[in-house]
Amino acid sequence: MSNIREVARVAGVSVATVSRALSHPEKVSPASMKKVKQAIEEVNYRPNMLARNFRSAKAYSIVVLVPDIANPFFSLVIRAIEDQAQKRGYAVLLGDTQDSGAKEKEYIRLVETRLADGIIQLRPHSPDAPTNKALGLPYINLCGTEDTPGPCIRIDNVLASKNMVDYLISLDHKRIGIITGLRGNPHTMDRMKGYKQSLAEAGIEFDERLIAEGEYSIWSGVNAANKLCGLDKPPTAIMCMNDEMAIGAVQSLKSHGYAVPQDISVTGFDDIDYARYCDPPLTTISQPAEDMGKIAVDLLLRLIEGEELSKEEHVLPYDFIVRKSTDKAKEG
Repeated sequence: MSNIREVARVAGVSVATVSRALSHPEKVSPASMKKVKQAIEEVNYRPNMLARNFRSAKAYSIVVLVPDIANPFFSLVIRAIEDQAQKRGYAVLLGDTQDSGAKEKEYIRLVETRLADGIIQLRPHSPDAPTNKALGLPYINLCGTEDTPGPCIRIDNVLASKNMVDYLISLDHKRIGIITGLRGNPHTMDRMKGYKQSLAEAGIEFDERLIAEGEYSIWSGVNAANKLCGLDKPPTAIMCMNDEMAIGAVQSLKSHGYAVPQDISVTGFDDIDYARYCDPPLTTISQPAEDMGKIAVDLLLRLIEGEELSKEEHVLPYDFIVRKSTDKAKEG
């Protein structure tokens, strides 16, 4: 069976360099890393992870808490997390919490019992959620909001939502419906705030009847759009708080005989892969899922290494993507 000394001999580097490449690859030069990787493949070396973890008192794994593992946006983020974690020598354990606090606690115990080293939370912070300080564990909130305590990564959901409604108003839409997520969700509240701000600045009266509550799923978008279609005077545009609900809304509008965007414009949020391929392709807000995942891993590993990050916040830029689901409002 091959060992670390054989890897070092074939790679032409020291045993210490091979050890460092396995435990802290970020501290090894790209040229040395390449040699070590090639040598590992050549001699078919398989590190004894159990011994490594025992010596370092680390599990070399992190837990990612996912409120809805079927959500396409979360899939993009998880892919980036796994890629970055692997580069840093860590495995990723996915915890499908289904938005359950009890399930979250089960996965948090993995860190408490040293079966994992830290946690990345994909659910936006709420008053009943644990905090980094309260847990006393390395804990990062990736989909944070302005009020998130502790280290977090986020976009400005209020401004992004306002930008979207500003755009619809620039197309002469004045009766703008909105399909929300569940009203207690912090992202829902932030995006609703941006919607109201835009209407107020344009002098458009807020109309409660133009709000339809969804739950960030395609089916809820269908149901919410059905409600808006049932109004005596339906909206000329509908802003949806994610792309899945927007895709559902488009299908509902078509079933009611409306053409998108000729009769009613529809917008989304997230820019999932389906957004550019649905009919019509969605105007949406593109969140930097890949950057969010990479920064979250780097931030969490700094906490794991003992760095103090009581309130480090990364507010990342987003892109405004105009496609064919929006058009000028019909006259009259």
